[in-house]
This record gives sequence, C-alpha cells and structure tokens, in this order.
Amino acid sequence: MLDIQKIASQGVARSLSIFLQDLQALPEDAFCRSFGPTTRTVADIVYEVIMVNDHVGMIIRGEKPFVWPEGDFIRAPQEFCTKEIVIGGFEQSAAKIRTTVEALSGGELEEPIQTEDGETNRFERCRFITLHLWYHSGQLNFIQTLLGDADWHWQ
Repeated sequence: MLDIQKIASQGVARSLSIFLQDLQALPEDAFCRSFGPTTRTVADIVYEVIMVNDHVGMIIRGEKPFVWPEGDFIRAPQEFCTKEIVIGGFEQSAAKIRTTVEALSGGELEEPIQTEDGETNRFERCRFITLHLWYHSGQLNFIQTLLGDADWHWQ
C-alpha cells in the first residue's frame, strides 16, 4: 500500500532542498540580472515560487487564500533583490509549507478540498508544489549555464 503522506512530504521536502541548493549556487549578481526585456530575474522567479507555496499552503490549511494577481508574469518588488533577501524569503516560505505538509495525515491528504479551479485534494496540491518547484529549478539551472556554471549543485 502506498504511503501518500511519505510521498507528499518527501516530494515537497526534496524539491524545496534542490531549489535552495540551486539558489545558493548562484552568484550575488545573478539575482536581479536581466537577460533581456522579456525575461524574468532569479528574484522574480523566487518571488513567484514563494507566492505559490504560500497560496497553496493557505488552501491546504483551510485558510482563505489571497487573491492571485491578474496580468503578466509575477515580478518581484524592487527591494527583493539581494541574494540574502531572496534566499531568506524562500527559506521562510519553504519552512512553512514543509511544516504544513508534514503535519497532514494520509487521510487528510486524500480529503476533498475546494480551490478556485474546483474540487481536488491536498495530495494533488502537494504534487503541484513539487512540480512547480522542479519547473522553476530548471529555469535556475539554465541561468547558471548562461553564467558559465555547468556543475550540478545538488546533494
């Protein structure tokens, strides 16, 4: 029998860890560097990841989530730009979502919940967080290669 609590908590924890390692490997000047007029910065990507983690966490905990901003890609505020601030913000968000997921039982993960997109369950939301983190981790990896770093930084 599948232990969905273990699958959910380990999946979220591993993706949070990989994402953090990718952030830590980037140089300070990468965080607010633009690679073109339509590209997002590392800070922009991390700001969105934090918003998604926080939004999904609120839904999982049964809280009323904030209204998702309409429009184009999420952009970080100007003050969210240094490596220290960006990583600190991510670490706070990561700790909160990790704690939320680890506290859920298998039964709670399978219970139906309502989202703005309709009915789902907490396990699916955990899976979404994991996939979302991996997706953006790939973007961080691409930025690493643009900066001349082709090493793997995952442990």
